[in-house]
Amino acid sequence: MNIYFAGSIRGGRKDAGIYALIVEWLRNYGNVLTEHVASPGLIPGGEENLSDAGIHNRDMNWLQRADTLIAEVTLPSLGVGYEIGRAVELKKPVLCLFRPNEDQDLSAMIAGCPAISIIRYNKFQDATPEIERFFRQL
Repeated sequence: MNIYFAGSIRGGRKDAGIYALIVEWLRNYGNVLTEHVASPGLIPGGEENLSDAGIHNRDMNWLQRADTLIAEVTLPSLGVGYEIGRAVELKKPVLCLFRPNEDQDLSAMIAGCPAISIIRYNKFQDATPEIERFFRQL
């Protein structure tokens, strides 16, 4: 199974450690096409060796090849929202992981979409049974 993992890059890298935990866990289910998103060396400016168009085209190619999209959406990101919208348009199964906090709520455009599964969690370990359930249903 090919998995497209989405997490914030240019929107901020403070959740890179959580992304690494998620990508490691997702490897149990298949090939994570976008595991670079979890790299601690990836800077908020993104990948400097590719143009914006190059990144877009490469990532859309990966999304076409993916069987599912898993996104960590706690840290708002225009790019992640775009990827989720495209995955829904392509009829890919989508799972969003969100850590609720008092300063922000999940976007209604994500929370209100019936094509998107959502897991709210505090610690990643709390989300793993729900992630397993999502993959069993694919």
